Amino acid sequence: MHGLTELLKGALEGIVLQPIAQGETYGYEITKYLQDLGLEDIVEGTVYTVLLRLEKQGLLDVERRKSTLGPQRKFYSLNAAGQEYLTNFWAKWDFLAGKMTQLRKA
Repeated sequence: MHGLTELLKGALEGIVLQPIAQGETYGYEITKYLQDLGLEDIVEGTVYTVLLRLEKQGLLDVERRKSTLGPQRKFYSLNAAGQEYLTNFWAKWDFLAGKMTQLRKA
């Protein structure tokens, strides 16, 4: 669905962390995964900006590796701090989703 940019801004960190929690990956692969889910508004530049922010926050382990297709790639995996952040993100999301459902039905 297009036009979700404003709604997604506060959730981008959790959205980007979730595919990393499923296994080591790199930026383009995350972008493709999210776009395949229908989140077309999340473009590569956005993902790389979020990854840099998460890396600076100490939520990811990063390893550079050679690529057969060009320059080195950064591979990301979730560390303990990242896992804790993601767990808290989903708890907040579940709370908010429940309240939004209550609000809609009121």
